[in-house]
Amino acid sequence: MSGRGKKAVKGKVGQKTRSSRAGLQFPVGRIHRLLKKGHYTDRIGSGASVYLAAVLEYLTAEVLELAGNAARDNKKARIVPRHLQLAVRNDEELNKLFSGVTIAQGGVLPNIQAQLLPKRTLKGAAEDGKDVLSQEF
Repeated sequence: MSGRGKKAVKGKVGQKTRSSRAGLQFPVGRIHRLLKKGHYTDRIGSGASVYLAAVLEYLTAEVLELAGNAARDNKKARIVPRHLQLAVRNDEELNKLFSGVTIAQGGVLPNIQAQLLPKRTLKGAAEDGKDVLSQEF
């Protein structure tokens, strides 16, 4: 055993974790321990770790939802770093948050600048059935 299982111990019947009390999936106790261990300040309030766990859980859920949508758009069942990159870079607020972050194996957004695209000719515009006079060349 790796020591990760929940064992029924006598005397610990009514105990609830702080994560379950707060209704979170992220570990409030571990975050509190790491805040204390990091020596960020002399004292850490009990609500600080709950708040930080909630924020981290929200951000994680947001990124995973957008990455899942990107994976579904690409007809994949598994999220890979490329889907994370597409999710983050296509969302304005997440892009600002992750502006200094490089996602390994993420690639870049598909983007071709307008100046590099071939110019439309009069013949091509006439074949498309568009008004030739309203075209910009």
